[in-house]
Amino acid sequence: MRLKLTWRMWILIIVLLFSLIAVFGIPPRVFQKGVVITSVELNSTAFDQGLRQGQIITEIDGTPIKNLEDFTRVVKDKYTGEKVKTTFLTNELEVIMFSNETPKITVSSISQTNIKTGLDLSGGARALIQAEGQKLSASETQDLIDVVSNRLDVYGIKDMNILPVSDLSGNNYMLIEIAGATPSDLEELVAKQGKFEAKIANETVFVGGNQDVTSVCRNDATCAGIETCQKASDGGHFCNFRFSVYLSEAAANKVYQIAKDIPVNASPQGNYLSEQLELFVDDKYTTGLNIAEVFKERPLTQIAISGSETGKSQQEAFEASEKEMQKLQTILITGSLPYKLEIVKLDTISPTLGKDFINSIFFAGIAAILAVSIVIFFRYRKIKSSLALIITSLSEVLIILGVASFINWNLDLPSIAGILAAIGTGIDSQIIILDEAKQKESLSLKQKLRRAFAIILGAYFTALVALLPLLWAGAGLLKGFAITTIIGISVGVLVTRPAFTDMVNMIEE
Repeated sequence: MRLKLTWRMWILIIVLLFSLIAVFGIPPRVFQKGVVITSVELNSTAFDQGLRQGQIITEIDGTPIKNLEDFTRVVKDKYTGEKVKTTFLTNELEVIMFSNETPKITVSSISQTNIKTGLDLSGGARALIQAEGQKLSASETQDLIDVVSNRLDVYGIKDMNILPVSDLSGNNYMLIEIAGATPSDLEELVAKQGKFEAKIANETVFVGGNQDVTSVCRNDATCAGIETCQKASDGGHFCNFRFSVYLSEAAANKVYQIAKDIPVNASPQGNYLSEQLELFVDDKYTTGLNIAEVFKERPLTQIAISGSETGKSQQEAFEASEKEMQKLQTILITGSLPYKLEIVKLDTISPTLGKDFINSIFFAGIAAILAVSIVIFFRYRKIKSSLALIITSLSEVLIILGVASFINWNLDLPSIAGILAAIGTGIDSQIIILDEAKQKESLSLKQKLRRAFAIILGAYFTALVALLPLLWAGAGLLKGFAITTIIGISVGVLVTRPAFTDMVNMIEE
C-alpha cells in the first residue's frame, strides 16, 4: 500500500521541522565550537577591553578553542606571572589584552541546544521573597524587581532569573533564581536594602528615594524617550536618549552650590562642566553623566538626564539605548530597596543532582512509551498501530521542547513533570481513538473517529480548566507544570491527535 500523506500529517511534519529549528538552531548548535563567557568582573581589564557575557571565544592567540578543555589548557600555559599580550577572538569582536594575570572571566561549554533549564536542573540557589510587614500590589512588585535586577547587575551577577509570582490569595512575591550561587550568597544579596548616591567631584549631591528625587519621568513621551538615531563613522549606529528627573529644593540647591565653582568645557555637542554627575549603587560606580552649563546659574529642580548607546544596526542601538535609559530611571527612583525584604522560602540544588534528574526522567519517559507500545501491540496485534503511537508521542515531546525553546521558558522539574503528564494524556487519547476504530458497529470508520475526537476534545477542556489555577497556586512554583502540560495537551488536540487519527484511518482501511 502506497503511503498517502494527508494535510493533517503535513501540518505535523511542518510543526516538527519548526520545533527542530527552535531546539537546535540554524546552523545547529551541536556544530558550534568554542566556549561561552558566562560572567566578566566589572572594572577588570577584560571588561574594559570589551569582553562581555554571552560572547563565544573561538581562538586565543591563533589557537582554536573547541571546548572547555582547550580554553583551560591555553590559559594555564599562557599566564605564568609575567605581563603578556593575548588576543581573544570572539563571535563579535577581537580583543587584545596586556596582563600578567588570568582574565577575570568565567566560561562554560556551549549548550548544544536552545533548551534552557531551570534551577532544579542547572544548580544554584532560589529564594521566594516578600516585603516584610507589607502587602505589595502587582506594580509595586514589578518596581521592586526592577530595583533588585539593577542591583544584581551592578554586582556582576548575570546568570539569574527574577520573576513576579502570586498565590491564589492575591499575595505578590518576587522569585529570584541564581545559577551557581549558594543560599548564603543569595540571602546576603537580598537582605541588605543598599543605597544610591549621585556625586559631583566626589561630593554626594542627592540620594535615591523620595527625599531627594521627588519624581522620575518614565512613561510620558513628552519628557522621556529616544530622541535621535544616527549612523556612526565606524559603520555602526548610535541612539540618544533623554528623560527628566525632579529634585527636591534642598537637593537642587546642593547641586548648584557645587556646580557653580566647576569650570566649563566647550565642545561641538555643547558646553558642559568639567566634572560629571556620577551614580553609585552600594558604593559601586555605575555610570557618569554630563552636566550642562546652566547648572552654574541657579538651582534647578528639574534636570534632564541624557546619554547614548551604540549597536551594529539601528534597531540594536535603539534597544540598547532604551535598556540603558530604563536602568538609569530605576536607579534614580531608588537605588536602595524600598522595602525591607523577608525570605519566605530558600532552596539550593547541586548541578550534579540536576543531571541525574535529567537522565532519570529521560529514561523513564522512553521506557513508559515503549512499555505502552508493547501493550498496544499485544492488544491490537498490529505493529503499525504501535509505531504510530510511538511516533505521535515522541512528536509531542519534541514540539513541547520546541515551543519552550521558542518562548525561552526555563524547564525545571515541575515543567518536566508536565511533559510526562502530557505524554500520559496523549497516550490515553490515542487508545481512545484505537478502541473506537475497532468498535463493531454500523457506523463508518470516519464517524467512529469523529466520536473519539469529540471525547478527546471534552477531556481537553476539562483538563485545561483544572490546570489554570496552577499558574498561581503555590506562589507560582507550579507554573512550570501547568505551562508545559497546557502546551502538551493543546499541541495534541490541534496537531498530533488529528494526524494520529489519519494514521489510524489509513491503517484500518
